[in-house]
Amino acid sequence: MTIVGLTGGIGSGKTTVAKEFLALGVPVYIADEEAKKLMLKSKIIKRKLIQLFGDEAYVDGALNKPFVADIIFNDSSYLKKMNAIIHPRVAKHFKKWMLKQTTLYVIKEVAILFENGGHKYCDYVITVTAPIELRFERLLKRDQTTKRKIKAIMKNQWSDDDKIKLSDFVINNTTLENTKKQVAEIHKQILKNGVNL
Repeated sequence: MTIVGLTGGIGSGKTTVAKEFLALGVPVYIADEEAKKLMLKSKIIKRKLIQLFGDEAYVDGALNKPFVADIIFNDSSYLKKMNAIIHPRVAKHFKKWMLKQTTLYVIKEVAILFENGGHKYCDYVITVTAPIELRFERLLKRDQTTKRKIKAIMKNQWSDDDKIKLSDFVINNTTLENTKKQVAEIHKQILKNGVNL
Protein backbone atom coordinates (compact mmCIF):
# COMPACT_ATOMS: atom_id res chain seq x y z
CA MET A 1 0.00 0.00 0.00
CA THR A 2 1.22 3.47 -0.87
CA ILE A 3 1.86 5.82 2.08
CA VAL A 4 1.41 9.52 1.42
CA GLY A 5 2.84 11.78 4.11
CA LEU A 6 0.96 15.01 4.72
CA THR A 7 2.75 17.78 6.57
CA GLY A 8 3.06 21.53 6.91
CA GLY A 9 3.90 24.19 9.45
CA ILE A 10 1.56 25.03 12.31
CA GLY A 11 -1.50 26.90 11.04
CA SER A 12 -0.93 25.93 7.40
CA GLY A 13 -4.21 23.98 7.30
CA LYS A 14 -3.21 20.31 7.31
CA THR A 15 -6.54 19.35 8.89
CA THR A 16 -8.49 21.09 6.13
CA VAL A 17 -6.47 19.22 3.49
CA ALA A 18 -6.87 15.91 5.37
CA LYS A 19 -10.68 16.38 5.37
CA GLU A 20 -10.64 16.87 1.59
CA PHE A 21 -8.78 13.57 1.12
CA LEU A 22 -11.26 11.87 3.46
CA ALA A 23 -14.11 13.24 1.34
CA LEU A 24 -12.50 11.46 -1.65
CA GLY A 25 -12.57 8.17 0.27
CA VAL A 26 -8.90 8.12 1.27
CA PRO A 27 -8.24 6.87 4.83
CA VAL A 28 -6.38 9.46 6.91
CA TYR A 29 -4.23 8.76 9.96
CA ILE A 30 -3.78 11.88 12.11
CA ALA A 31 -0.59 11.18 14.06
CA ASP A 32 -1.10 13.99 16.62
CA GLU A 33 -4.58 12.75 17.55
CA GLU A 34 -3.35 9.17 17.90
CA ALA A 35 -0.40 10.37 20.00
CA LYS A 36 -2.83 12.14 22.35
CA LYS A 37 -4.88 8.95 22.73
CA LEU A 38 -1.75 6.89 23.40
CA MET A 39 -0.60 9.39 26.05
CA LEU A 40 -3.87 8.65 27.87
CA LYS A 41 -4.06 4.88 27.31
CA SER A 42 -0.47 3.63 27.31
CA LYS A 43 0.89 2.85 30.77
CA ILE A 44 4.44 2.75 29.36
CA ILE A 45 4.14 6.24 27.83
CA LYS A 46 2.59 7.62 31.02
CA ARG A 47 5.37 6.16 33.17
CA LYS A 48 8.10 7.51 30.88
CA LEU A 49 6.56 10.99 30.67
CA ILE A 50 6.27 11.16 34.46
CA GLN A 51 9.95 10.14 34.68
CA LEU A 52 10.79 12.92 32.21
CA PHE A 53 8.61 15.77 33.53
CA GLY A 54 7.82 14.76 37.10
CA ASP A 55 4.57 13.80 38.87
CA GLU A 56 2.81 16.96 37.69
CA ALA A 57 2.91 15.67 34.08
CA TYR A 58 -0.52 14.07 34.64
CA VAL A 59 -3.53 15.43 36.51
CA ASP A 60 -6.47 13.06 37.12
CA GLY A 61 -5.10 10.67 34.50
CA ALA A 62 -4.90 13.32 31.78
CA LEU A 63 -1.75 14.95 30.44
CA ASN A 64 -1.16 18.31 32.13
CA LYS A 65 -0.71 20.23 28.85
CA PRO A 66 0.01 23.73 30.26
CA PHE A 67 2.64 22.30 32.62
CA VAL A 68 4.36 20.22 29.89
CA ALA A 69 4.09 23.03 27.31
CA ASP A 70 5.74 25.44 29.75
CA ILE A 71 8.73 23.11 30.24
CA ILE A 72 9.11 22.51 26.49
CA PHE A 73 8.74 26.24 25.78
CA ASN A 74 11.66 27.01 28.07
CA ASP A 75 13.88 24.08 27.04
CA SER A 76 13.40 22.48 23.61
CA SER A 77 15.60 19.48 24.55
CA TYR A 78 12.54 18.19 26.47
CA LEU A 79 10.54 18.19 23.24
CA LYS A 80 13.12 15.88 21.60
CA LYS A 81 13.03 13.56 24.63
CA MET A 82 9.22 13.52 24.63
CA ASN A 83 9.11 12.78 20.90
CA ALA A 84 11.58 9.90 21.39
CA ILE A 85 9.10 8.35 23.85
CA ILE A 86 5.95 8.85 21.77
CA HIS A 87 6.92 8.59 18.09
CA PRO A 88 8.09 4.94 18.01
CA ARG A 89 4.78 3.89 19.58
CA VAL A 90 2.75 6.01 17.15
CA ALA A 91 4.70 4.42 14.25
CA LYS A 92 3.81 0.95 15.56
CA HIS A 93 0.15 1.96 15.92
CA PHE A 94 0.13 3.33 12.35
CA LYS A 95 1.41 0.02 10.96
CA LYS A 96 -1.43 -1.86 12.67
CA TRP A 97 -3.97 0.71 11.39
CA MET A 98 -2.61 0.46 7.85
CA LEU A 99 -3.14 -3.31 7.75
CA LYS A 100 -6.88 -2.72 8.18
CA GLN A 101 -7.14 -0.38 5.16
CA THR A 102 -8.17 -1.60 1.71
CA THR A 103 -7.55 1.46 -0.48
CA LEU A 104 -4.71 2.01 -2.98
CA TYR A 105 -3.15 4.59 -0.71
CA VAL A 106 -3.46 6.16 2.75
CA ILE A 107 -2.62 9.59 4.10
CA LYS A 108 -0.43 9.91 7.19
CA GLU A 109 -0.73 13.43 8.57
CA VAL A 110 2.26 14.36 10.74
CA ALA A 111 3.13 17.91 11.83
CA ILE A 112 6.85 17.15 12.13
CA LEU A 113 7.21 14.55 9.38
CA PHE A 114 10.60 15.82 8.18
CA GLU A 115 11.87 16.78 11.61
CA ASN A 116 11.50 13.21 12.91
CA GLY A 117 12.67 11.53 9.66
CA GLY A 118 9.21 10.09 8.93
CA HIS A 119 9.33 11.21 5.29
CA LYS A 120 11.79 8.37 4.59
CA TYR A 121 8.96 5.87 5.13
CA CYS A 122 6.55 7.58 2.73
CA ASP A 123 6.13 6.95 -1.00
CA TYR A 124 5.04 10.54 -1.56
CA VAL A 125 5.03 13.67 0.59
CA ILE A 126 2.57 16.56 0.40
CA THR A 127 3.50 19.82 2.11
CA VAL A 128 0.77 22.32 2.93
CA THR A 129 1.78 25.98 2.91
CA ALA A 130 0.06 29.28 3.67
CA PRO A 131 1.28 32.88 4.06
CA ILE A 132 2.69 33.51 7.54
CA GLU A 133 0.17 36.30 8.33
CA LEU A 134 -2.72 33.95 7.51
CA ARG A 135 -1.20 31.23 9.69
CA PHE A 136 -0.92 33.63 12.65
CA GLU A 137 -4.50 34.77 12.09
CA ARG A 138 -5.82 31.18 12.07
CA LEU A 139 -3.86 30.15 15.17
CA LEU A 140 -4.74 33.20 17.25
CA LYS A 141 -8.41 32.53 16.47
CA ARG A 142 -8.23 28.74 16.95
CA ASP A 143 -5.94 28.28 19.96
CA GLN A 144 -6.48 31.45 22.02
CA THR A 145 -2.69 31.68 22.19
CA THR A 146 -0.03 34.38 21.78
CA LYS A 147 2.25 35.25 18.87
CA ARG A 148 5.22 34.50 21.13
CA LYS A 149 4.04 30.91 21.71
CA ILE A 150 3.29 30.40 18.01
CA LYS A 151 6.78 31.64 17.09
CA ALA A 152 8.32 29.20 19.60
CA ILE A 153 6.50 26.28 17.95
CA MET A 154 7.50 27.50 14.47
CA LYS A 155 11.13 27.64 15.60
CA ASN A 156 11.03 23.87 16.24
CA GLN A 157 9.65 23.18 12.76
CA TRP A 158 11.46 23.19 9.43
CA SER A 159 10.86 26.15 7.14
CA ASP A 160 8.45 25.74 4.20
CA ASP A 161 11.38 26.08 1.79
CA ASP A 162 13.23 23.15 3.36
CA LYS A 163 10.07 20.99 3.34
CA ILE A 164 9.21 21.87 -0.26
CA LYS A 165 12.65 20.73 -1.47
CA LEU A 166 11.88 17.19 -0.26
CA SER A 167 8.18 17.11 -1.20
CA ASP A 168 6.47 15.56 -4.20
CA PHE A 169 3.45 17.87 -4.00
CA VAL A 170 2.78 21.29 -2.49
CA ILE A 171 -0.67 22.62 -1.61
CA ASN A 172 -0.96 26.36 -1.16
CA ASN A 173 -3.88 26.56 1.27
CA THR A 174 -5.33 30.05 1.07
CA THR A 175 -8.94 29.46 -0.04
CA LEU A 176 -11.01 26.30 0.42
CA GLU A 177 -12.11 26.25 -3.23
CA ASN A 178 -8.53 26.36 -4.48
CA THR A 179 -7.39 23.77 -1.92
CA LYS A 180 -10.15 21.37 -3.05
CA LYS A 181 -8.93 21.64 -6.66
CA GLN A 182 -5.32 20.97 -5.65
CA VAL A 183 -6.32 17.92 -3.56
CA ALA A 184 -8.41 16.50 -6.42
CA GLU A 185 -5.46 16.92 -8.83
CA ILE A 186 -2.97 15.23 -6.46
CA HIS A 187 -5.44 12.39 -5.82
CA LYS A 188 -5.72 11.83 -9.58
CA GLN A 189 -1.93 11.82 -10.01
CA ILE A 190 -1.32 9.35 -7.17
CA LEU A 191 -3.95 6.94 -8.54
CA LYS A 192 -2.50 7.29 -12.05
CA ASN A 193 1.06 6.63 -10.86
CA GLY A 194 -0.05 3.53 -9.03
CA VAL A 195 1.62 1.90 -6.10
CA ASN A 196 5.23 3.02 -6.50
CA LEU A 197 7.09 6.08 -7.74
